[in-house]
Amino acid sequence: MSERKVRVRFAPSPTGALHIGGVRTALYNYLFARQHGGDLIFRIEDTDSNRFVPGAEDYIIESFKWLGINFDEGVSFGGNYGPYRQSERRDIYKKYVQVLLDIGKAYIAFDTPEELDAKRKEIPNFQYDASTRLSMRNSLSMSKEEVDALIAEGKQYVVRFKIEPNEDVHVNDIIRGDVVINSSILDDKVLYKSADELPTYHLANIVDDHLMEVTHVIRGEEWLPSAPLHVLLYRAFGWADTMPEFAHLPLLLKPDGNGKLSKRDGDRLGFPVFPLEWHDPKTGEVSSGYRESGYLPEAVINFLALLGWNPGNDQEIMSLDELVKLFDLHRCSKAGAKFDYEKARWFNHEYILKKDDAEIAELFKPVLAANGVNVADYSDAYITSVVSLVKSRVNFVKELWEQARFFFVAPTSYAEKDIKKRWKEDTPAIMKELIEVLRGIEDFSSKPSEDIVIGWITEKQYHMGNVMNAFRLAVVGECKGPHMFDITELLGKEETIRRIEKAIEVLK
Repeated sequence: MSERKVRVRFAPSPTGALHIGGVRTALYNYLFARQHGGDLIFRIEDTDSNRFVPGAEDYIIESFKWLGINFDEGVSFGGNYGPYRQSERRDIYKKYVQVLLDIGKAYIAFDTPEELDAKRKEIPNFQYDASTRLSMRNSLSMSKEEVDALIAEGKQYVVRFKIEPNEDVHVNDIIRGDVVINSSILDDKVLYKSADELPTYHLANIVDDHLMEVTHVIRGEEWLPSAPLHVLLYRAFGWADTMPEFAHLPLLLKPDGNGKLSKRDGDRLGFPVFPLEWHDPKTGEVSSGYRESGYLPEAVINFLALLGWNPGNDQEIMSLDELVKLFDLHRCSKAGAKFDYEKARWFNHEYILKKDDAEIAELFKPVLAANGVNVADYSDAYITSVVSLVKSRVNFVKELWEQARFFFVAPTSYAEKDIKKRWKEDTPAIMKELIEVLRGIEDFSSKPSEDIVIGWITEKQYHMGNVMNAFRLAVVGECKGPHMFDITELLGKEETIRRIEKAIEVLK
């Protein structure tokens, strides 16, 4: 195994939006491939034609583009092992179905859904296996002539894998160690359906992984029960030597209570479970996405990486390159990982702090425009300076407006609670004095202004808190915001004075 080039795959079904759990699986495959200088394949598993949803495939590709997870080959990326869409590989699968039939490892079954239902009623916990297969209608219980005649008549059938009972099947899992399952608890799974001439997931997966030379299968824990069947299929085909190594990732769990994370949990608690906003073409329902909710892709990647894996130290903030260096499947937990959406917000806050102010300013411009600000009226330098003063107070770029609106719109009303507390009878007179002090300041930048104003308050023996809070109330509209003299430096002398005059006029 060690001499083969590492090749891993992410193989979603185009049945709707990509769940955040699927994103994490793709991320772990990406980190593993990059760390070992290997390839990441993007395969579309669309053998279940009934569940196909238009637009889902494009949505999945767009999600990874936004997240910065790049594939080396596959659907829309090209490569030498195609086609990479399972619905385009029918003839390949048919050939391998025939191989299993020829060597007696599979058989044809004609049981109708009604006959199977009748059997389930007759036998509690009915399973189609070695103990029941001879009482059913299949090529093991019927003559070759009967089987050929039914096929010639166009009767629909399935091909089932013939599992030998009472054999311990070992699945060597990188995360879980040696998983042993007795074959008697497995049923004779359907591998192929004549109705649509397509294989089921089990056969298509094995054939594709083998032909695409996949060396490691890294997937969610929910696929662990099918791993023994996949091991048996590899053996049946005589491919045991090139069987990939398995790693079954821990489940993503609800933030509260027990069970798997679902879209319902996101709706209930107010967080997205999809990378991008999803418009369901069948129901018209719109589901929120991380991108549209204002998350930075780097923050989502960092947050997801730590759901079920840890780097072995206390480091939490890691770039994609750092994650590639540190990632180790052996450090994945076996237990499920609680989905802490508050932590996702914290990561977003940290990444906003890390990002260059000018970059955040670019992201802030559409928010300004949406709030009626003509962005062209302000220089990039001005908007960037505003961002640098307030970005430590927000988790999302869209929250900057609430923190910074007064830099763009002068207050026309003032916070009632702050007026009561800070605007006294003598305040207008003191504010008029302050205007004269401000007029006399030549260098209106933060530190020189502060020294002069504080000096004046001290000399006059005014109450420092009352004067400064009334000053802030007049300029901002409420007693909040960054350092007062950083605000006035940005607004400039004329605008600062205009605002104080306005407050005196309105508040009397």
